[in-house]
Amino acid sequence: MSKMLPNLLRISLLAGFTVIAVSNAAFASPGHGLPFGEPAKASQATRTVTITMRDNLFTPESLTVKPGEIIRFVLVNKGELLHEFNIGTPAMQADHQDEMARMMENGMLTPMGMNQDMSTMDHSKMSGMKMEDMKHDDPNSILVEPGKKGQLTWKFTKPTKLEFACNIPGHYEAGMVGPIKFAK
Repeated sequence: MSKMLPNLLRISLLAGFTVIAVSNAAFASPGHGLPFGEPAKASQATRTVTITMRDNLFTPESLTVKPGEIIRFVLVNKGELLHEFNIGTPAMQADHQDEMARMMENGMLTPMGMNQDMSTMDHSKMSGMKMEDMKHDDPNSILVEPGKKGQLTWKFTKPTKLEFACNIPGHYEAGMVGPIKFAK
């Protein structure tokens, strides 16, 4: 989906939401990272952090990590809406919010999950969107449907200003964002 992550694993929307969620966490290849970190295998995690997602907040509200630390995030959606857990800089979150808004406008996302029936999508609004933009497969991000769990494992490599956020339209603005601080 993101222009920042070329050549990463691409998953067909027809494959289903569960595959998309698992693929982000389990199959994103280590070494395809971002300036602040990269995906890792759950077996490499030095710590597990459970994040509870509600409408519209995260618990805990902030995180502290160490450079080089590998964290396995277990995401539990106890809300009634689809939520996202995305690790990125504030600028990356803003770019991703635009992508998520386009996905919602085009019918790819609904308040409850991914639209698996591409025939109901509004193709008339898709001008300027490429097929690779029509996926949610960045390794630093995962969608979790209401009542479901997901996981994402991340190695934090370089201290920078980071946030974890839900970029479903309106959720970030409603406060579903938290800082990631680096311990010294």
